[in-house]
Amino acid sequence: MKKILIIEDEMAIAKVLSAYLKQAGFQVKIVSDGSNAMDCFIEYKPSLVLLDVMLPYRSGWDILQQIRQMSSCPVIMLTALGQMKEKLQGFSEGADDYITKPFDPDEVVARVHAVMRRSVHVADKATGIVYGNLKIDIKGRNVYVAGVSVEVLPRDLAVLLFLAEHPNQTFTREQLLDCIWGMDYEGSDRAVDLSIKRLRKALKGWDTMSGEIKTLRGLGYQFCVYE
Repeated sequence: MKKILIIEDEMAIAKVLSAYLKQAGFQVKIVSDGSNAMDCFIEYKPSLVLLDVMLPYRSGWDILQQIRQMSSCPVIMLTALGQMKEKLQGFSEGADDYITKPFDPDEVVARVHAVMRRSVHVADKATGIVYGNLKIDIKGRNVYVAGVSVEVLPRDLAVLLFLAEHPNQTFTREQLLDCIWGMDYEGSDRAVDLSIKRLRKALKGWDTMSGEIKTLRGLGYQFCVYE
């Protein structure tokens, strides 16, 4: 049974989400403040985290950053902050999705399923991809450049895998959003730009004679490989 960790100080919201998630077949644990959230995360080993931004004692941003230092566990942010800059901050710091309060619990369950499907798609691949000194170990969810492991966030890994499986093909932001974020994604297409930016930084040691992630102005992005 997949385990969901809800880090949310509004217990009415947390209990409603817990009820809906349990009905959908998940095991659920609730943490009501930020002080012991990481201890619970380490002990509980969740399959996905629903993380509120405004928490007592410690912010959701701090918790997200610490989770990302040790784990690629999917994280969906839950918050009353609806401004685009907060959403972009969430994606740039490694959030897999972002839901603004108030929300429909059925939508949250659907988003949980969508994010977990993407994670499973990446994790269940059996083979690796190699282009020059770039190796994507899909089963282990690791990326290596010149034999050195580089850190790539789960959503960025999904973007990299998708592009690497379609070399020398151009995809618009909208196509990448549909294929990776999902058709129900309602955020800014800037999330794609931020993901590509992080990937380029992570892959800066990739031999440019072998390939690169190119921006084709007015067209989109391409995982360009050379013979």
